Amino acid sequence: MHILMTADTVGGVWTYTRELVTQLSRLGLRITLVSFGQIPTPSQTDWMEGLSNVSYHPTAFRLEWMQDAQADLEESAEFLKSIIAESNPDLLHLSQYYYGAIDTPQPRLVVAHSDVVSWWMSVHGSEPPESEWISQYKENVHRGLERADLVVAPSRWMLQQAAKYYGSFRREAVVHNGRDPKLFVPHLSKENIAVSIGRLWDAGKQACLLLRDDLPVRTLLIGSEQSPEGVIAAAQSRGRLPELEMLGPQSEVQLRSLLARAGIYVATSRYEPFGLAPLEAALSRCALLVNDIPTFREIWADDAIYFEQNNSRSLLLTIQELASNPKRRSECAGRVLERAHSLFNSQRMAEEYLRLYHSLMSAEVAAA
Repeated sequence: MHILMTADTVGGVWTYTRELVTQLSRLGLRITLVSFGQIPTPSQTDWMEGLSNVSYHPTAFRLEWMQDAQADLEESAEFLKSIIAESNPDLLHLSQYYYGAIDTPQPRLVVAHSDVVSWWMSVHGSEPPESEWISQYKENVHRGLERADLVVAPSRWMLQQAAKYYGSFRREAVVHNGRDPKLFVPHLSKENIAVSIGRLWDAGKQACLLLRDDLPVRTLLIGSEQSPEGVIAAAQSRGRLPELEMLGPQSEVQLRSLLARAGIYVATSRYEPFGLAPLEAALSRCALLVNDIPTFREIWADDAIYFEQNNSRSLLLTIQELASNPKRRSECAGRVLERAHSLFNSQRMAEEYLRLYHSLMSAEVAAA
């Protein structure tokens, strides 16, 4: 089977793509991969070495959620159609909504990784104000999902959000994201430190909850402080909170080492369609302390420890209790490690997608 897959290189979709393409390649599938957003660095593409059945076409076309992206979307759709015509794949696996509406004969699967309207609702409590850009964005997303033969999301919550704001689908499925457990180190002795990862300028990640009061345990806050508009106010907290260390972006090797040592991982997000960082922490045997939002309840059930939704005081008190209770930390870490291994590994993710591919191909043959 030959799959044409699209991705972007800006955020977690690239990690998802790497895991999925690697596993599908091992299962014998041929992959033509096309990326958008920006040209990746060599460190972002070194995983492709040795995957002889993967061909890659990087581009720097703007992404659909970006301002003033329409001209790039139209041009990139024509480019993508030329790759499809040249490579003649059996099926399209699309990580951008816009391309779900391109005019090609192949069955198409569109993945709802996230979207602007549900992000805005989670952060601001209302839909984004009307503008020419948001109107065009909604139309693009609606059309792409409407034309898709199958819409997939990484959580039931995200699938519901997509249906709520953009309309119903022909077919739908949930496939949880996965990571390769072999990439992480769960067996080192743990230190009484907490780690939190996320773009500090992204209100959806809500890192500000860790910046309000000094914390009862050494806490490492990892992620970029630099937004497209400049340095965020969080930088003003540097040095004011003695137990908080702001480390900035880290390499994968550095992150793996930090998570291997950390006893606690803190997930403060108020918007999270799935949450790869908590999964990576769980595979590193960190106790998960997470915001009580629907996605985390869906993914982690009763195995994680929750603080009251968006409440910095509840977060502070729960960190304090965990920092002084190694037994509870250890029990939670064991539970989420077992859950992550069994439910959220990349091999299982790839096998679930392969079943969906076969069902789409079978439906296409039946309709012919």
